[in-house]
Amino acid sequence: MDEINDQVTNAWDYITGPELWRLLLSSALQIIIIICLALIIVKVTRKLVDKLFVNRTTGPIRISERRENTLKKLIKNVIAYVVYFMAIVMILGVFEFEVGPLLAGAGVLGLAIGFGAQNLVRDIISGFFIIFEDQFSVGDYVAVAGIEGTVEEIGLRTTKVLSWTGEMNIIPNGNLTQVTNYSVHNGLSIVDINIPYESDVADVERIIQEVAVTLPEKYDFLVGTPEIIGVQNLDVSHFVIRVIADTLPGFQWAGERNIRKELQDKLYKSGIELPSPRVVLYSKEEREDLKRENRGQSH
Repeated sequence: MDEINDQVTNAWDYITGPELWRLLLSSALQIIIIICLALIIVKVTRKLVDKLFVNRTTGPIRISERRENTLKKLIKNVIAYVVYFMAIVMILGVFEFEVGPLLAGAGVLGLAIGFGAQNLVRDIISGFFIIFEDQFSVGDYVAVAGIEGTVEEIGLRTTKVLSWTGEMNIIPNGNLTQVTNYSVHNGLSIVDINIPYESDVADVERIIQEVAVTLPEKYDFLVGTPEIIGVQNLDVSHFVIRVIADTLPGFQWAGERNIRKELQDKLYKSGIELPSPRVVLYSKEEREDLKRENRGQSH
């Protein structure tokens, strides 16, 4: 009983004594310093990365703006992961954990997980080749895995694509088996205009050409003057004239909308109305008269 009382007394003396609180204060101070240093290092390295890419147009290594945004985000994320991991290891060292066996165990565990998580390895390898081959970059408008949108972030494991309706899609890189990138080359706007047969083709093309030469001044995303291809199709109640125009990458849809708007407005003001479905109705008496006229013509 006396031995238990002595142990309780010693424990109480240790808790209330200055040695424990000095140790806790020292450990807390070290942890705060480690966390502050980690945050400062991450912040400084991010600014250095931004400064490194500022002179990309005059430096010896020149890259496109698209690739610059991708590499900047990737490098910043990798640096943050490394610094925070080292900070966690140092904090564990403050509590006198054996870091060596912990790292060795993490390596063995990672190897075991690697064998079982083949999809994870596939995602990382795919992400590496996406960045290395510059298949697409941050800011590009792409179609991947049945989703269309703007690339917000490219990581080693996942890619984030923001749909034009606002949804953020997070796609594993291993699922990006086919990619359509609309932001690499100039787009092509294709506009088909329905014209009634009563209108003269030459007059319609002249009006379209008058509008086309003014469009590059109104819309800076148009590359050159829209071109009239000619009569594309002959339908039941109208013929179709096709107009095409080169646009900046990703602006082909905006080009189609604005070209169609300008042409429709000019054609309408010029007296050329766009065709609409027509229905001819006959009364019973008129139908009988037509039948009699047809019989008389047949005889």
